[in-house]
Amino acid sequence: MKIDSGNTAWMLASTALVLLMTPGLAFFYGGMSRAKSVLNMMMMSFVSIAVAGMVWVLYGYSLAFSDGGGANKFIGGLKDWGLVGLEKTATLDDGTGIPSLVFVAFQATFAIITVALISGAVADRTKFGAWVVFSLVWVTVVYAPIAHWVWGGGWIMDKVGALDFAGGTVVHINAGVAALALALVLGKRRGWPKDPMRPHNLPFVLLGAGLLWFGWFGFNAGSSLAANDIAGVAMINTLVATCAAGFAWIVVEKLRDGASTTLGIASGIVAGLVAITPACAYVTPVGALVLGLIAGVVCAFAVGLKYKLGFDDSLDVVGVHMVGGIVGALLIGFLGSTAVNPAGAKGLFAGGGIDLLGKQALAVAVTIVYSFVVTYVIAKVIDLVMGFRISAEDEITGIDSASHAETAYDFGTVHAGAGASVAAALGGGQSSEHKKVEAEA
Repeated sequence: MKIDSGNTAWMLASTALVLLMTPGLAFFYGGMSRAKSVLNMMMMSFVSIAVAGMVWVLYGYSLAFSDGGGANKFIGGLKDWGLVGLEKTATLDDGTGIPSLVFVAFQATFAIITVALISGAVADRTKFGAWVVFSLVWVTVVYAPIAHWVWGGGWIMDKVGALDFAGGTVVHINAGVAALALALVLGKRRGWPKDPMRPHNLPFVLLGAGLLWFGWFGFNAGSSLAANDIAGVAMINTLVATCAAGFAWIVVEKLRDGASTTLGIASGIVAGLVAITPACAYVTPVGALVLGLIAGVVCAFAVGLKYKLGFDDSLDVVGVHMVGGIVGALLIGFLGSTAVNPAGAKGLFAGGGIDLLGKQALAVAVTIVYSFVVTYVIAKVIDLVMGFRISAEDEITGIDSASHAETAYDFGTVHAGAGASVAAALGGGQSSEHKKVEAEA
């Protein structure tokens, strides 16, 4: 098939937009972290680009999108290992006219950000080397199989028929559930939840949210794989659902807490982006607005679950990505409409009955179970073999200094990572945390 220059140009731009989302996520997570941990938090996103990008070229794409052979619907094969031969495949066989390698690059950016999303749940306490190993193993045995099930001709696509246009199950529920498993294995940060662990740089958070929203237009609209009417539907829905979710979140804050916060609107924006991702090409703009309002309210309350249930999800990955992804995937079963996309399906409110809702629920449930169980096992093995958590002393003095020999800010004569010196400068003597560590030793 002849290369379509318009579609190819759109996909090249979309790929660049989605890649930008991971540095945007680094700012978002970095701003939410404490000052002594910001570099490590951002580094975890950037190294995810390196690790997942290499894995994707070597074998990740093949496992996700090549034919597994025979009746195998669980995982792809290795016939596209190293992308050998794909450079000679001018276009995909789906009629879009985009080169195969452009599709490979586009999908690589999805794998990259999915890995990076998980890191927010374990801020302040994760060994960098262990995170690198985890990233490599996780994208191989968790991300690639689920991507194959949903997008690569696997059993969810072929047998169940659930809808996920741009990654509600593959990216967000998957990452959110994995984040929960990892947080349980690593345990709570020292002092949480008693000690306040507030974001150290809210302008970073807002900058990161803005970059994520900008890149998300490539994430969702680019998933049409063409510059067509479906891309237009996905784009307007990505805009309106996010507006609605951001607004709903700050309304909840105002009614519940008495003030609307910048962290709240940034979190609401991300929750809306997450929730509309699976549904962006399958609901009307009014449906997207309703979906966004629901997601904003639900996720605003869901982030508080960690305090009630006792798991330390540092930067609310579970409450925003897992819960937001579930909301978006399930609401397709209610709001789905073939009026905007004949390739979609009618939800309950469009006269389609509960059949689609059942399919969506099955896809969500299987993703949750597989991602949680396999991630938990991976994390436990890494913890036993090399240790997954930094020492108590390094956690107190600061993971940036301990792991990277750097600090984000120059505090003059007081070294940012020297906990005892900081305590002495501020009030004299050792900090209570240092005394606790010495007592435990």
